[in-house]
Amino acid sequence: MNTTRQQKIARLIQKELSELILSQTRLTHGLMVTVSEVKVSPDLGIATVYLSVFPSEKGPETVKNINDNVKDIRYDFGQRVRHQLRIIPELRFFLDTTIDYMAHIDELLKK
Repeated sequence: MNTTRQQKIARLIQKELSELILSQTRLTHGLMVTVSEVKVSPDLGIATVYLSVFPSEKGPETVKNINDNVKDIRYDFGQRVRHQLRIIPELRFFLDTTIDYMAHIDELLKK
């Protein structure tokens, strides 16, 4: 169960990371990365971030690259929210496959 504080922090993290990732992936043509969901632990120390990547074939590679650069992303994120958060949470990135799953279900229903 998420508290109101966790939900507010999750929305802040989602907004700031979306802008940060957008600015970093703007140079990569043909790739769109969206922060689809953020879940924050009760102690606000860990943020689990789900990324939706289009085209989906590049998803695992993109998430791996982001996880390889997580220290730099956390530093840049910390610079953006240093006046709003006392503790900068540890960021964990995962691939969100909800859109692929929905497309698969839609395909099955059409058959």
